[in-house]
Parts: sequence; C-alpha cells; structure tokens
Amino acid sequence: MNFLTTGPPSTTGTPPTTEVPSTAGAPATVAVVGIGADGWSGLTPAARAAIGAAGVLFGGRRQLAMVPAELPVDRIAWPSPMLPALPDLLATHADRRICVLASGDPMWFGVGARIADLLGPDRLTVYPHPSSISLACARLGWAVERTTVVSAVGRRLDRVRRALHPGRNLLVLSADAGTPAALAAVFTEAGFGASELTVLESVGGPDEGRVTGVAAGWAHPPGAALNLVGVRVAAAPETRVLSTVPGLPDDAFQHDGALTKREARALALSRLAPLPGELLWDVGAGSGSVAVEWMRTDPSCRAVAVESRPDRADRIEANAGALGVPDLVVVRGAAPAVLADLPRPDAVFVGGGVTVSGLVDAAWAALPAGGRLVAHAVTIEGERVLTEQAARRGGDLTRLGVERAGPLGGFTGWRPARPLVQWAAVKRAAPA
Repeated sequence: MNFLTTGPPSTTGTPPTTEVPSTAGAPATVAVVGIGADGWSGLTPAARAAIGAAGVLFGGRRQLAMVPAELPVDRIAWPSPMLPALPDLLATHADRRICVLASGDPMWFGVGARIADLLGPDRLTVYPHPSSISLACARLGWAVERTTVVSAVGRRLDRVRRALHPGRNLLVLSADAGTPAALAAVFTEAGFGASELTVLESVGGPDEGRVTGVAAGWAHPPGAALNLVGVRVAAAPETRVLSTVPGLPDDAFQHDGALTKREARALALSRLAPLPGELLWDVGAGSGSVAVEWMRTDPSCRAVAVESRPDRADRIEANAGALGVPDLVVVRGAAPAVLADLPRPDAVFVGGGVTVSGLVDAAWAALPAGGRLVAHAVTIEGERVLTEQAARRGGDLTRLGVERAGPLGGFTGWRPARPLVQWAAVKRAAPA
C-alpha cells in the first residue's frame, strides 16, 4: 500500500508532497507536447517540430496514433500503471531525444507535472494545448476559475460527494463511457438528482458530441469513451447539504458510539489546523470522523486512520466514501506497534487509547518540528496521562463540558454530556 499516492491537484491550494524516485541517468531535457482531440492538425508549428526532432516518443496509444505514420520516430506506448514506470523509462532512453505526448495541457492533471517533479522544471520544455477543461468551460459558458474539477480517472467516483453544494459548477473527468451514468446514480443517491448533467464527448475534435439530461432521470446510453461531464449541482428541498467546515452533525457518520462528538471534533480540528497537502494520523479512529473532516477541508489533505477493530475499520471506509474522501487510508492494527510503518505525519489526533503504554510518546516522536498533536480523554486515568504529557511537553489543557436540551417529564431540561479533557501541543525544534 502506498500511503503517499494522492489524487490530482485541486483547483485551490498546493498539491501534496510526494515521494520522488531516483532519476540517476535521466535525460538532460525532455519535450512534453500537449495534444487534443483535434490531433496533429491542432498542434502549433513548434510542437510539431519538437515531435519531429525526437528520437523516441512516449504517449498513450490513442495519442501516438495521431502522429503521422511516416514520421521517423520510435513510439512507445505507456505501460499500465504508467507513473511507477516513468523514472525507469526516462533513464533507459536517457541518451536519446525524448518527447512525451500528453492530453491537452500537460501541466493540468497531466504527466508534465510529474516529469517536472522527477527532473526539475529546468529540464523540460512544455508545449501546452488547450485543456479539455478549458474547452468544456468555453462550450458551457462557465468561468474556469469558478468551476470545480474532479477526476474519476483511476479514482473512486465517490470523490464528487465532497463537492455537492447547490449552485456549484462541477466538471468531472470521466474514466470511460460508463462514467456519466455512474455519476448520475451517485448524485441521485445523495439527494442531488435534480442536477443537470452535460456530457461533452471528444471535445475539440471533429466528432465532438454533446448530451444533456437530469441525473435522476438519466437514460442516455454510453457514448464515446473520451468524455467529461459538466454538472450544474442542484439539491432536492429535503436534501441535507454538508459544509466542509469541521463540525458535521454526529448522525452524518455511521458509528457504534465510538465517535468524537460534534463540538469536541470541531475543537480538535481547530487545534490540528489542517493545511493543504498535509498528512494526519487519526489513532484509535473509531468512526474515522476526525480523519474524514480533516480531508474534507481541502482536496489535497491526506489522512491515515488507525483502528484495531475490524468492524469499526469497515465503518471508517464507509464513512469516507459517503462523505467524499474515499482516499482515506485505513490501517487495521493496534497502536503504537503499527505506527512505525506509517509515513511521517504533520499532525496526530489520539481519540482513543491514550492510556495504552507508549502510544502518546510514539505519536509525539513521529512528529516533525511544527507538528501538532491533539489527544482526548474521558476517564480519570486518561486525564492523568494527558496532564503528565502537558507537564513534560507544554501545550494547552482544556476541559470541555457540553449540555444539550432534552425532554424532562413534560418540560425541557439540560442533559450534560460526559466531560472531556483535551491536550493540544505543537512540537518545537530541538535547541541547537
């Protein structure tokens, strides 16, 4: 399992840091040419010249077929999966002039950004083509900067659930011809069946097509495999619309009682302070509510939920899918033992198990300077552990008491919830 694999870059924020393989022996420079559905005829003279000067041409089979057959260049189709093989492919052909074909704009959901990560931006020359996203917005009359983009290519379609907000314009990059119907089903199941879907097929090409319908009544048969879907998001009157601000209602999650309650969860996330691209460990995750809400704050935020009970781990996965963050990684095992194999976190939440010997110490040790740790306790024994940690490491102790109104005979009275103690601390750099 690769904990550092992430989704595509979001329309806002910075992409997450990824592990970069060695590129020893990689080529000095690489040309990256964006090509659209209009093929060779849509390329600029400079882009055509870059392809003509290459000794080896990488690309998808569809893209390679767009290059005139008489052009004397060795063509190599991408293997599947492509990204893990990329460093070796570049190194193997390092003594040749390499050109890479990419769909549309190579730096927008494209291989160009990955090559830049591997080689550095000074070692590639990019010849962009209008992206399918720009072309789709032009067809639909949408402002690109006000359009949310979600990719379903190689990813679970549940990712769109995070973006379900009435009035939003959403573009979904389809995996295949079946994506529009699957997308319509997701919208309908989530209570957004009134959303209008427009399927743009082979956009920019000579056989461009367009089909429009409503999600709840979607009956169009599958069309071209190369398509993307524009959605004007609309909700039924009774649909609950969930914010991305932390503090979702408790009943938004499946749980068996092992849930960080709404008020405590919002307080914890305010101290965990998620930033784009950062990684959270949610240890003793229960229902995974903190990890889910961490990831909902920004599309590039990542989380690992650690849970020893299989039934709860299953619920975490279900909650992550239902709330639009299916990329949440669930690690089934007992902490602190399983923590040693996880990538280094930017923040750690310990919602259960603070009294387990060595758990809080292991979580603290894993943090870099500037990392944040938040831990909760509802027992006297847990409170003692957190008090001792605060005395050793600093930070803040907070005691949270919440009372909710409820029936009391024929009247209404206050019902106090079990008090909770929170320790929140930021790890400081060791003195020089």
